[in-house]
Amino acid sequence: MPELGDTRPLDGMRIGLVTAWASRLGGGVFEAVVTHSAMLQRLGASPQVFGLHDPFTEEDRARFGSVPVIACPVIGPRQIGFAPRLASAMLGANLDCLHLHGIWMYPSAAASHWAMPSGRPYIISPHGMLDRWITARGKAKKALARTGYERRSWARATAFHALTTSEAANITLEARRQEIHVVPNAGPELHSRGKRRFPEPVVAYIGRIHEKKNLVSLVEAWSAAQRPSGARLVIAGWGGGEALTRLRDVISQGDGSAEFIGPVYGEQKQALLDQARFVALPSYSEGLPMAILEAWAGGVPTLMTAACNLPEGFAEGAAMECGYSARDLSAVITRALGMGEMEWQVMADAATGCARRHFSPDVVARAWTGIFAPLRNAATANASMPR
Repeated sequence: MPELGDTRPLDGMRIGLVTAWASRLGGGVFEAVVTHSAMLQRLGASPQVFGLHDPFTEEDRARFGSVPVIACPVIGPRQIGFAPRLASAMLGANLDCLHLHGIWMYPSAAASHWAMPSGRPYIISPHGMLDRWITARGKAKKALARTGYERRSWARATAFHALTTSEAANITLEARRQEIHVVPNAGPELHSRGKRRFPEPVVAYIGRIHEKKNLVSLVEAWSAAQRPSGARLVIAGWGGGEALTRLRDVISQGDGSAEFIGPVYGEQKQALLDQARFVALPSYSEGLPMAILEAWAGGVPTLMTAACNLPEGFAEGAAMECGYSARDLSAVITRALGMGEMEWQVMADAATGCARRHFSPDVVARAWTGIFAPLRNAATANASMPR
């Protein structure tokens, strides 16, 4: 793995990052793209972000700092994300490489349209969207997407990027591709300062409100668990529809110790992490959840399922496996909140150590340098590419 030192190994490389929503609507993928673009800048590259315009685009543009964000208007249903200007915007940017973050929407087609005439390297990061739990849902829409543009996009890709070895297996199964780089998401910079104080008994969830997150079972488990006085379950997130309705209903049936506070960002999110004793994610399906990496970077242990694809957390004592059923979740919540300060501190230290060893920006940047540097050479050698 290359050493970074004070060098800029990707100096001058123009890398396009294309995603559906370059805003909070993108959830964990948005957070990953924000982190990825900042990492590329530190390595000397000149990243540009391309996406679909949405109600939060302008407000969240500042998250990318000085990285240019080109957001194209959507025509028709937002679930498809048809933006006819997107492909031409990417072709006009004179990119050395394009990196697609997320699939199943029109940006896949736009990226594929860029790849063929440009002749330049093209990487696809599905971000867990080829997980079998995901592909088993919305089958009709995904069948149309496969036929309409995804298979063509997958065939044109120079390589795929998987967050985990499990995701790499899903890519091989679905896309029939073997050229796969396995690199985790980078977590944020560590911000746990030494030994954390023993927090009040607060369990937090931060993320999208969606059926796959299994939040109804989490609230039911909370109601059944044995909890110390003053314990609170705080659910922060965005989303709507039936998943939010069901969540509000089950919370309303409890004793008032569980609450839904809506979305939190920036300082509000950090404040919630600072007060949490644990972060919970009882999800059925994840790529590699940023919420867990953010928790560990702050020294917050987690309660999570194997579907979070972070076995390092279990192996190193930063996380407890919570299972999926309300019964299993309840037992783990009872055990977690029954820990004394010393036992909890061991988990908190393990969380910080796990973040530092496996998911720090420097560790992940070295891996990406080893991927992008050869692609720049390939792009330069291709004399047919327009300039």
